[in-house]
Amino acid sequence: MITRRSLGGLLALGSLSLGSLAPLAAPAWAQAEGFPERNVTLVVPWPPGGSTDAVARILAARLQQDTGRGFVVDNRAGANGTIGFASVARARPDGYTVLIGTGSTYAMAPHLYQLPYDNDRAFTGVGLIASQPLILCIPGTAPQRTLAEFVAAAKAPGARMAYANAGTGSSTHLATELFLQAAGVEMTDVGYRGGAPAVQGTVTNEVQLIIQAAAGVLPLIQSGELRALAISSAERSPVAPTIPTFREQGFDVVVAEHIAALVPAGTPAPVVARLNALFQAALQAPETRERLAPLAAVAETQRPEEWAAYNAAENARWRDVIRSRNIRVQ
Repeated sequence: MITRRSLGGLLALGSLSLGSLAPLAAPAWAQAEGFPERNVTLVVPWPPGGSTDAVARILAARLQQDTGRGFVVDNRAGANGTIGFASVARARPDGYTVLIGTGSTYAMAPHLYQLPYDNDRAFTGVGLIASQPLILCIPGTAPQRTLAEFVAAAKAPGARMAYANAGTGSSTHLATELFLQAAGVEMTDVGYRGGAPAVQGTVTNEVQLIIQAAAGVLPLIQSGELRALAISSAERSPVAPTIPTFREQGFDVVVAEHIAALVPAGTPAPVVARLNALFQAALQAPETRERLAPLAAVAETQRPEEWAAYNAAENARWRDVIRSRNIRVQ
């Protein structure tokens, strides 16, 4: 018969203690098998109503349908998305807090701001989930019909052209600077408080050029208030197949407004893989694709193991653009 004393002696022989008989935490693979067991929060670092918020809500609705668990969108806006990023960096690394962010914060902001988190170490990438092409537009009343004609006009002696900047350090701002660099053109930067007034300033010819996410300009292109000269995708986009790419017109400008899912560093790899599988299944559903189409958003497929190389390349690319164009946040 084993008494408590003899049991204690046996445990001591094995360098154990009675306290070690407490239940052990489930291994990571076991945590992932039943994930999610409760509601998941999707943190969007932008205000409600924007395209990233809309993508997150479409995704959340499908994930809830697929899993039977709640996926709740939490908007934490401010400081070019860094407030929302900081909140996720501090969250418990268990997969129940997921960041739905854009390249303007994970690849551009680190080279413009002092961040309250370590951008290289604070997050693990679940993967890209969607992207939107950017479109270069000029006023519908402008005489130029092609990108080559516009560049020639901008280079003409005495030309005084300006471009709309919807936010210093945003993806649309840096894409514009990338185009100007590729074209060898200098234009005046005119700042606006957001995309809507920047687009309106182009419609009224206050400025002569804007590069904006497709969803924000396609209706005005269709009405003739704006004229599209180029789209930033590598190939012609299904959302606007008649608009030629920059590349086919001789300008090496390939940019997308990428939307990605990230979790706090330290989240177990099986949980990250489970999130990626759930997201990909939701994004491939025909109903999801139909709901993304009016946003000019295309579902992306990226595995977690592909994130690190992609993220490093994006950071290096935009760091170089920011430095070469001497861009600073005022």
